[in-house]
Amino acid sequence: MDKPYKWTSFDAVNHIKISLRAKIGHCGTLDPLATGLLICCTGEMTKQISGYQQLPKEYTGIIHMGAITATYDLESDPIESKPFAHITEEELFNAARQLTGEIMQIPPIHSAIKKDGKRSYDLARAGKEVILDARPVTISEFDITAIKLPEVHFRVMCSTGTYIRSLAHDFGQLLGCGAYLQELRRTKIGNFEAKDALTPQEWKDLWKPKVKLPEITEPGHTHASPTDDRKENA
Repeated sequence: MDKPYKWTSFDAVNHIKISLRAKIGHCGTLDPLATGLLICCTGEMTKQISGYQQLPKEYTGIIHMGAITATYDLESDPIESKPFAHITEEELFNAARQLTGEIMQIPPIHSAIKKDGKRSYDLARAGKEVILDARPVTISEFDITAIKLPEVHFRVMCSTGTYIRSLAHDFGQLLGCGAYLQELRRTKIGNFEAKDALTPQEWKDLWKPKVKLPEITEPGHTHASPTDDRKENA
């Protein structure tokens, strides 16, 4: 499925589950503020989910320079504004190169990673100090595709477990002005591409003759919290 903006991955899976009335699972959570490819497996194919989850992933998006946010994206408000106009293209490309290859990455504290048996986002919401350990990820490609400061457009190929929000944050730290993830779209998982995925409306139209699906509603139509869907970007 081509997951819409502000839909949780649960929203997308539930939309398909209603039509199929079958066991279903997805192969890698997308943050609610991200769009793009979400692979879903049904029936016996759910046994293959772990294999699909290990496939490399491609993302495109926009990094916003000159501020940070607590969540590393626009789920929280930008703070700590700093000047960015002095940053050169060479410095931007150099920062991207420094974050390419096998790197150690600290996940956002507003994520579903468990710390002392509790989700780190629950601890962060409660105002408790959360320190997460860095973990190895592979950024095989980090291309800057356009520069329109404060916006930096990019394309990334990465391993599973990578947080693109953290990548954006680290990019801003390297340049000394701060940055956060403004926009994100997952375009590929292995050989699967978002251009071949169905939108919720296209999925509904496909199954219209067979089963009555609920009307497509505005985001936020489930009781799932946006942050509750934040297991990992990749």
